[in-house]
Amino acid sequence: MDFAALMSKEISKAKAPASATPDGKKYKKRADEEADRQAAYAAHQAQLEKDRVARETQKRKREEEEAEAKEEREEKRRRLAEESKIRREKEEKEEEARRRKRVGLPELVEKEKEEVVDDDDIVEAELVGLLEEIGEPTSLPGENHRQKVRRYRRVTTVMTTGPIPTSLKLVDEKDMKVEKMPPPEDVEATKWLYRQLASYFTMVLKEWEDALLREDKRDTFASKAAYNAMAQSKQNMTPLFRKFEKGDLDVGILEPVVEIVKAAQERRYVDANDGYLTLSIGKAAWPIGVTMVGIHERSAREKLHESDKGHVMGDEVATGGREAADGLDGWNGRD
Repeated sequence: MDFAALMSKEISKAKAPASATPDGKKYKKRADEEADRQAAYAAHQAQLEKDRVARETQKRKREEEEAEAKEEREEKRRRLAEESKIRREKEEKEEEARRRKRVGLPELVEKEKEEVVDDDDIVEAELVGLLEEIGEPTSLPGENHRQKVRRYRRVTTVMTTGPIPTSLKLVDEKDMKVEKMPPPEDVEATKWLYRQLASYFTMVLKEWEDALLREDKRDTFASKAAYNAMAQSKQNMTPLFRKFEKGDLDVGILEPVVEIVKAAQERRYVDANDGYLTLSIGKAAWPIGVTMVGIHERSAREKLHESDKGHVMGDEVATGGREAADGLDGWNGRD
């Protein structure tokens, strides 16, 4: 191939038409490219949120199934223990009757037993009517009365639509003000406290999420980091909400959390952060030899008390709840 042919080939390549976009245009505006990129990013974030909700739903379902299986095992254990007790009492009564008959004593007159009624129980006839009203089967194969009551409770439980769905009935903002820890024996006040805490955390999470969605530049590193912090706080807070629903949060954790929330509601964010540090690492001195097990070092161990001990090495649920509470207070006091 000579020089002229090579030049002709290169010139024909240079004159090739520009590649057109899918809509037929030869070029695309930068604004359109930016809009497409933002739309793709928003779709990706929506898919991530959808996947997260699906995972949480699946996890909650699995936890409910495990809790139900555990409760069934406990119920079976109680039933077997009750049957064993009844059988033992019957044998003792028969033995006593034979003994009294042998020595010529009169037979014992059995006292009528008082029927114990469970506060959460529902009469069978009423329970059947309630199940029929909501379109549920009145009975399932192998289902006893207690399991039927649990099924009715589970079906009729209403979940909120906030950042963290919960079965607790949320209170209005005017009723979220936390005053002080109620006494342990006051069950109703403790339930109200759990509702207050769940309502406050739901409100702050919702405001945090809305504030991030209102930002103009959501594709920057800072915006992505803020969104990830918010998502992580929601994930960490979810097990704490489950503790609120069950009402079995340890008092050593609940009391400092109440102090943190109370300080945050009064806009004393420095005190709230101090409360978080106290809850995490404690405030008691760490005497030399506290980890020893010798006879001379045990007195130091006895100087540590639950109220002064940090809970940073506690269970995962408490740790996640503390980190989430710290994140909420940090965002709430950013101004």
